[in-house]
Amino acid sequence: MASHLFAQLARLRLIRRWPLMYNVHPENVAEHSLQVAMVAHALALIKNQCFGGQLDPNRVATLALFHDASEVLTGDLPTPVKYYNPAIADEYKKIEAVAEQRLVAMAPPPLKAAYQALFVASSDEAELHSLVKDADILCAYLKCLQEQNFGNHEFGQAKRRLEAMLAQRMNDPIRYFLDEFVPSFSLSLDDIADDPEHSLARQGQ
Repeated sequence: MASHLFAQLARLRLIRRWPLMYNVHPENVAEHSLQVAMVAHALALIKNQCFGGQLDPNRVATLALFHDASEVLTGDLPTPVKYYNPAIADEYKKIEAVAEQRLVAMAPPPLKAAYQALFVASSDEAELHSLVKDADILCAYLKCLQEQNFGNHEFGQAKRRLEAMLAQRMNDPIRYFLDEFVPSFSLSLDDIADDPEHSLARQGQ
């Protein structure tokens, strides 16, 4: 019998994030997962190259690609609802766990163990999952910055909440990413293209 796993995962692009808020540029879970994977990969590289870490950036990126996979079954529950009180948060975690196991069950038998390790967080990879969470929060923060840059004031409170979360989780790789990469998110394409340090002309292209 054919596996439905990838037909199901392909629908991540249909799951909209920030569903209660006006978006200048709507974001879906598939594109969010790609960005989180890239940022998580960068955080692992930063940790290794600048702060003496020994993480596997490729494994971190792979975990990040699948970090919200269960939302293809549950949808993206808005944060104000998900964390309205501890009881709702606990129940939603149970729903996520059921959805994760349903995805694992869709995998062909020879692949189940591998997808179990991708869909369900393991204490053996706690440091990697924590880094993916850092990347997830950073990407949500970047979304707020971009929406505000487009003149959308809807994301002001979310931005402040995410800034507080980043402050609470602050570590060397997060600080490095904020200092090195985030300022450019406030620039237009023309501003980035006109940067003499990064122009094609300076690169001889």
